Amino acid sequence: MKKDKLFTRRRALIAGVAVLGAAGTARVLTADPAASPVGGAPVAGGPQARKALKPSAYRLEPMTGVAPLRRTPGKPAVRREPILRVSGRGHAMVLTFDDGPDPRYTPSILRTLRKHDVRAMFFVCGEMALDNKDLLAEMADDGHVVGNHTWTHPLLTELGRSEIRSEIARTSDVIEDAYGERPVWFRAPYGAWNRATFQIGADLGMEPMAWTVDSLDWTTPGTATIVDRVEEGAAPGVVVLSHDAGGDRSQTVRALREYLPVLLDSGYHLTVPHREDF
Repeated sequence: MKKDKLFTRRRALIAGVAVLGAAGTARVLTADPAASPVGGAPVAGGPQARKALKPSAYRLEPMTGVAPLRRTPGKPAVRREPILRVSGRGHAMVLTFDDGPDPRYTPSILRTLRKHDVRAMFFVCGEMALDNKDLLAEMADDGHVVGNHTWTHPLLTELGRSEIRSEIARTSDVIEDAYGERPVWFRAPYGAWNRATFQIGADLGMEPMAWTVDSLDWTTPGTATIVDRVEEGAAPGVVVLSHDAGGDRSQTVRALREYLPVLLDSGYHLTVPHREDF
């Protein structure tokens, strides 16, 4: 069943893929095809207590800085590194969910976000969006941001330029049809970037967004572990990676219900980025 193929594919590829971990130092892949992959260290789990978190200076060393952006009309400049954090005002954080939408888990995530009046980013795969356009319409109604995560979730650094463009462009078409607007954000599957992905993404009008905190929820480590990783990684400006498809995401659903009110009570502002801020 295609809704579960991502989990199997991820298991097969993860050991050799450039995953942008929460505490690693990113190295951008600049060769066509892929250069050597980059490994990322997982975020350490934190204490079990659910006390309020203290917003403070960054507890995580960002994997790389944000490259300067030369503003040009219509299309963003071609970056050499993906965006990993947001500036925002106060204690802003961004929650992101990849690989969906999946009717088994995405609706529950949307309900939890709606309950707390929180906006998030959903990086969707075209083949999933095609069968679940109603969920993209619901995201639009709730004010969430929908980004492009390719059509089939391939390792882009192993594809030619025409294949990369097809994977991204087809997904943007489906998003526009269901969401009402073309996406302005793109995330490479597995966090694997190279020169072609940056160039093609920019040519299609999108900025590259990575992440700072990886919940590693796709490994199904347990709800408490996911909660701890997000709470321990909480800091102004971080971008949190989770998944709403690609396997059993029931732990992700339950974890969100636990850590979201804790983050809010601790003074964090869960928001979505605006392209003009970068």
